[in-house]
Amino acid sequence: MTQQSDQAQRPDERALVIGEALIDVVERADGTRDQHPGGSPANVALGLGRLGRAVELLTWLGEDAEGDLVRHHLRSSHVDVLVGDRSAIRTPIATAHLDNEGVATYEFDLRWDLPSAWEGDERVPLVVHTGSIATVLEPGAARVAHEVARRRPSSTVTYDPNLRPALMGSPEHAGPFVDAMVRLADVVKVSDEDLAWLHPGVAPAEIAEDWARRGPALVVVTHGGEGAFAATAAGARLQVAAPSVQVLDTVGAGDSFMGGLIDGLWTAGLLGGDRRAALHDVDAGTVEAVLERCARIAAITVSREGANPPRSDEL
Repeated sequence: MTQQSDQAQRPDERALVIGEALIDVVERADGTRDQHPGGSPANVALGLGRLGRAVELLTWLGEDAEGDLVRHHLRSSHVDVLVGDRSAIRTPIATAHLDNEGVATYEFDLRWDLPSAWEGDERVPLVVHTGSIATVLEPGAARVAHEVARRRPSSTVTYDPNLRPALMGSPEHAGPFVDAMVRLADVVKVSDEDLAWLHPGVAPAEIAEDWARRGPALVVVTHGGEGAFAATAAGARLQVAAPSVQVLDTVGAGDSFMGGLIDGLWTAGLLGGDRRAALHDVDAGTVEAVLERCARIAAITVSREGANPPRSDEL
């Protein structure tokens, strides 16, 4: 397999991330409160930008102070926020309530859609990533599915369900959206908590192996401090441990892992529509090396406040 570093990235190689960007309001158990730009897809784009990747984000922001804060935050990490022909009335807000262990639960005030036209639509990305609210909440979910399907012949598709029950209703409602995206995706990353909500009583490894038979080349299940499990279409099954770290909070940990996963497969030369067969034949050693680095990235993120993924020089 030909290896390439992010420094060797060709100028025309870029990632397109489609999904929500918002303001995360963090309320801690001790009563303190602050806010950070966030949103699962936006956090993935941020992580890729900090790892040296050319990345564009297609999202739905208001022309307001909150939207300006989000745009500045993303652009400061080299994320190109695409300008569309229309925008949100106001920027979405998500409130994360942290318990005494730093684990977050969420509530949301948002509407989700996509512009019907945007700058750079003609560019062909190496990889298209989406997930979370953007793939379930209408009217934008249908637009996201259409855009991903349109891009799939020429681009690798990556997906993280990142389920939010407060917005997505029941598992019976969210399940068909998840199933449709799994079938479109080449790479899926999902947390064990998401799977427990979506398929209660079913072992996460069993679900991952089932999904890997439906179309994805690689399905990764994260288990927080216990590491991650992966199943490949080629039949490999492997587990990686998480580094020991003092957890400050878990906000953005899965998103930074997802960004690291895209980055690692990019370095391994496995992204792009013309590399789909190679991705489906990926060997276990390559996957293990990528996942171990993802785990280090996530460990750095949970050791500090908010969705604050590391830059390349921190690794």
